[in-house]
Amino acid sequence: MKTYTKAATSKLVNRFDNELKKLLMGDLRSFRESNQFVTSNKQAPVNQQLKAA
Repeated sequence: MKTYTKAATSKLVNRFDNELKKLLMGDLRSFRESNQFVTSNKQAPVNQQLKAA
């Protein structure tokens, strides 16, 4: 009787997910640093309304 191990695939997918998350978090961090004026999601619409008015 053959046994199939899916642990290697699962480990590979987990590693890929972790690396992708690290890259995305780094990109998000640099994006936030470059956009100093918008510090939170709640402030973005307020600033847009003030510019339009």
